[in-house]
Amino acid sequence: MEDKSKFGLVSIILLGLNGVIGSGVFLLPGNAYALVGSQSIWVYLFDTLLVSAIALCFAEVGGMFDKTGGAYLYSKEAFGEFVGFEVGIMKWAVGIIAWASMAVGFATALGAFWPAAATGTLKNIIAVTILVVLGIINILGIKIAKYLNNIVTIGKLIPLIFFVAVGIFFIKGGNFTSVKPITSNNFGNAVILVFYAFTGFEALAIAAGDMENPKKNVPIAIIVTIAVASIIYILAQVVSIGTLGASLGKSTAPIADATNVFVGGFGKTFVTLATLVSIGGINIAASFNTPRSGVALAEYGILPKTVSKENRFGSPSVAIIISVLIAIPLVISGSFVQLAVISVVSRFVQYIPTCLSVIVLRKRKDLETSFRVPFGYVLPIVAVLVSIWLLYNTWLQDIGKSLMNNRLLVGLGGLIIGIPLYFLFRNLEKNNSGVKVE
Repeated sequence: MEDKSKFGLVSIILLGLNGVIGSGVFLLPGNAYALVGSQSIWVYLFDTLLVSAIALCFAEVGGMFDKTGGAYLYSKEAFGEFVGFEVGIMKWAVGIIAWASMAVGFATALGAFWPAAATGTLKNIIAVTILVVLGIINILGIKIAKYLNNIVTIGKLIPLIFFVAVGIFFIKGGNFTSVKPITSNNFGNAVILVFYAFTGFEALAIAAGDMENPKKNVPIAIIVTIAVASIIYILAQVVSIGTLGASLGKSTAPIADATNVFVGGFGKTFVTLATLVSIGGINIAASFNTPRSGVALAEYGILPKTVSKENRFGSPSVAIIISVLIAIPLVISGSFVQLAVISVVSRFVQYIPTCLSVIVLRKRKDLETSFRVPFGYVLPIVAVLVSIWLLYNTWLQDIGKSLMNNRLLVGLGGLIIGIPLYFLFRNLEKNNSGVKVE
């Protein structure tokens, strides 16, 4: 019997699109162009291939389980509890950091209409209000969050489809002739930068317990999400370059500026509003997905069981409250750019073990999947190697920088913090149970 309180396939796909398509598609085209010029189209294509390889790995292992957990669950099953804990605790931390940055991002984007909203105390009040209100909505139940997510996701896709469908007729071929020398330095930076726009698909598997038939629907939703997002991103970059040309590299709101070229001031206002809807939508997705990372750890005994406790509405209210309380000081003390960059680097802690888990879990006869990555182990291995190269390139760029500006150290520093936490929680569990923990 269908459970109407849970996410069906269409709602899962919309949840994925909402989690992936956010501020990146509206704000990154100009930054990518500034780094590599019109070749930025190939950067989007490269990231599409990389993310597709990683997403296919998530789809295969996601099809093996119908439990909440995502990357934590896959890593734990493949490499043991310690690796699973490190991945899980990082996932929850990254989710909270990313949600905080998105809340600040909404206030920053609102500054286009209301300048005072982008700075100072008012910025903090708006961002904290977003965290608290969305936390309350999720505490009141999945059904409200599901319908709100569906409406906002459709609302953000319409202006993007309009931008591509209309803007493609105003492209000037001469705008694609400007090229810049491609080096490992600027190409790697561009790939990392654009990669941010694709992140978020991995969150789909975290809330599998709140979905209908997750072993079948999660793999389908991941593949559809990446396919749709990739097409929109590449076409948006083509239209942005074709309409703005060299001025794209100086634009801080490229989609809005490009729309202004072929529609006028009304179009720019329309797209700016769409940016707010998009960032607001990804805040909604984050408010739903982020607490589920903590729930997964508690359900498997790594964190106290209280964290996974559900209220009468069927929502993990404790995990939601913890996520909001930790995100609030981050909102007050951190900037959007700083928090966003750290979250990008940190995500590879989930991606690399999940890709490697495909190789390990395929050999287990007790696990069957509804989807299998093609070409044997080629794609998982390629995804891991490219991910390591991106982290290495980031490390090269950060040499000589201070600790707080070192993206790799800050982004992966949670792994070090997680070591004593793991043994602390293990010891507490052993003492509470009175038995030896294997």
